[in-house]
Amino acid sequence: MEFLTGLFEYAFLQKALFTSVMVGIICGVIGCFIILRGMALMGDAISHAVLPGVAISYMLGINFFFGAVLTGVLTAIGIGYVSQNSRIKNDSAIGIVFTAFFSIGIILITFLKSSSDLYHILFGNVLAVRSSDMWITLGIGIFILLAVIVFYKELLISSFDPVISSVYGLPNRMIHYFLMTLLTLVTVASLQTVGIILVVAMLITPAATAYLLTDRLWIMIYLSAFFGAVSAVAGLGLSFTYNLSSGASIVLVATILFGSAFIFSPKQGILWRSLKSKQKRTQLKKDASM
Repeated sequence: MEFLTGLFEYAFLQKALFTSVMVGIICGVIGCFIILRGMALMGDAISHAVLPGVAISYMLGINFFFGAVLTGVLTAIGIGYVSQNSRIKNDSAIGIVFTAFFSIGIILITFLKSSSDLYHILFGNVLAVRSSDMWITLGIGIFILLAVIVFYKELLISSFDPVISSVYGLPNRMIHYFLMTLLTLVTVASLQTVGIILVVAMLITPAATAYLLTDRLWIMIYLSAFFGAVSAVAGLGLSFTYNLSSGASIVLVATILFGSAFIFSPKQGILWRSLKSKQKRTQLKKDASM
């Protein structure tokens, strides 16, 4: 009740709710493609690699959006270049490049006089979101959703079968870097809400929850966006009511939703699978005794 009352009284809470829901939706949508392509580690890499861009933006006194996008895209390009032009495999290239960028970011932070704002970037503080951040998040969200709608077929085919995608003449490498750009934008939009450390959880957990409930991509996208939004609303409520970290609260709710699907999912849940296996064993025993 305190949270609902606060929504009508405090403008900052309204901005926080709007921003959190938008972040939950776009993380859920892009997270579906990240899971299907087996790129969870890439999501983690991009989320950490934007740190030097954020630090440089603070040094120059500009919005962190510009520096974060630049370093995120450079990281994706660097990982692709290393893996494609050496014997180093993609997972190793990810580990090398993103840790290098993250280390540079940590060093740059030490040169800053105040790290309070950067603490919020690391761990999230959506209750302190500014109007400019809210509108940037809205703009990013609209762009990402439109991009997924327009290029849905290309993303679908290249995610499930890259070979057939190549046969159809689709530029798989371009689609990959396009998706990496969208991933970078999602990461930047999520910085104020859940922070660099926890953004990968919002990319993976709602999508993984949806993945346990359906075999159809378009349903998975809708479910993932829904779970992301619910996690944002419930997590923000916990954060405001009990004075908890907003990012950690949102991720905790998302994890609880995943745990529920993991146990109770009609097709993939461990509870129903164990019941079905018991029924099969019982039936086999009956058949053997006849």
